[in-house]
Amino acid sequence: MNLQGNQFIGFSPSGAGQQAFQAINPVNGEKLVPFFKEATDEEIALAGEKASNAFQQYRLTSGAEKAHFLTLIAEHIEKLGDDLLQRCHLETGLPLARITGERGRTVGQLKLFAALLKEGSWVNASIDLAQSDRQPLPKPDIRSMQTALGPVAVFGASNFPLAFSVAGGDTVSALAAGCPVIVKAHPAHPGTCEMIAMAIINAAREANMPDGVFSMVHGGPAVGMTLVNLSDIKAIGFTGSHAAGLAIFKAAMKREEPIPVYAEMGSVNPVFVFSEALEHHTDRLAEGFVQAVNLGVGQFCTNPGVLIIEEGENCSPFIEKIKSIFSQIPGGSMLTEGIKNQFDKAIEAAKADDDIEVITLGQPATTFTGVTPTLLTVKADAILHSNFQIEEIFGPSSIIIVAKDVSQMEKLAYFFSGHLTASLFGLNAGKPDQVRLVNVLTQKVGRLIVDGFPTGVEVCHSMVHGGPFPSTTFAGSTSVGTLAIYRFTRPLCFQGFPHNLLPDELKDDNPLGIMRKIDGKYGV
Repeated sequence: MNLQGNQFIGFSPSGAGQQAFQAINPVNGEKLVPFFKEATDEEIALAGEKASNAFQQYRLTSGAEKAHFLTLIAEHIEKLGDDLLQRCHLETGLPLARITGERGRTVGQLKLFAALLKEGSWVNASIDLAQSDRQPLPKPDIRSMQTALGPVAVFGASNFPLAFSVAGGDTVSALAAGCPVIVKAHPAHPGTCEMIAMAIINAAREANMPDGVFSMVHGGPAVGMTLVNLSDIKAIGFTGSHAAGLAIFKAAMKREEPIPVYAEMGSVNPVFVFSEALEHHTDRLAEGFVQAVNLGVGQFCTNPGVLIIEEGENCSPFIEKIKSIFSQIPGGSMLTEGIKNQFDKAIEAAKADDDIEVITLGQPATTFTGVTPTLLTVKADAILHSNFQIEEIFGPSSIIIVAKDVSQMEKLAYFFSGHLTASLFGLNAGKPDQVRLVNVLTQKVGRLIVDGFPTGVEVCHSMVHGGPFPSTTFAGSTSVGTLAIYRFTRPLCFQGFPHNLLPDELKDDNPLGIMRKIDGKYGV
């Protein structure tokens, strides 16, 4: 595919801007062709206008029609074949095997939401039948369901160029909800973004979706803020850094019409290891931890950033095993020069902190954005009795803490802010002190894992990829799995409505055959 470097304002390519940039290969620093033009205010405004117009039609399309659209997107992404994989590899430095797997995840996610729409019960239809003879006042007929919120702005992530980018979870869940989407492409992989955008547009045309159901713009922070302040936008999905996420959130709150921002930002994802876990399979646990820390060169929001080990006779040998494995880990290329610089800066700050000790280094990488895996340690007392804060280091690094006992583990858990995940190894449900720790962690994270590391995020109906602030800006949502659709809907109630004007989901004969709640009881 010949890349053009333009915006996509609805179905139409547009290149009115004068400012342009190029993608950079993170392995060798080579600038990649072509130039990509940054969107102008006028192009962004037109994208918003088209999205608003498209919403009036798209919100009324049936679940089956939207499911067909999502299925076609998946098919068109697959048709891009090796060209997509090669361009993504050049722009990100990620191995082809990783990108191939991520493409499968992206396609699978589209098909999962298509199946959700075909089944249809996700709308949470609820019916309270009228009671005309109720005293002292008659009860009216009241029915409700979820409905689309409006056009959504999506900010793609750097670390998942397919699954959390142009056709990622935010885009798919918004389209599934009935919301047109305007994506701000990530400047680290703009060519990949253009290829996926073309797949979506081709699918939209084939499915007879309205022009404006999808747009994509290129640019930096200024373009992003223009998009945030666009009056047509009714919600925002974001995956990225704390600084950028909070800037978007604050800007959205200052709008004349404030809108929800679902920002998934950073997380330390503490891992707690009880002494029982070290009685068996210590080597396997050490290997699993080191692999999780360095997976994708540590550029996962679920990277286990802190390991808390209960003190015991097997604790020191366990740490020594971790150090031995970690020292052999090769460094890798960060996704961008900016991310590399932030990692190096964070490690230097850690080295300068009297409370932190570097205990092991991996093998340094010599690529353009190469870094050295770094394992740190800090004493539990330094955290509990000072102003020490454990913050995410985005990259191949983690901090080891030895706790005197489970009680001190619980105190450390209280100290933590909100995170996406927490993991527990060797949990014994019969031990009250461990159960107390679990109860603390349920207030701190969105996903609690037993005997597993957090890096794998299954795309399914029950997954929660979210958590209390500051891991996200809204703890009541998820950015992965089918529950993500509810970020972009609102409940709509119909009282005393003529039956022929009701949506099919709320009609008496239930023509769609979906699960509904009628007078408080679920049934079909």
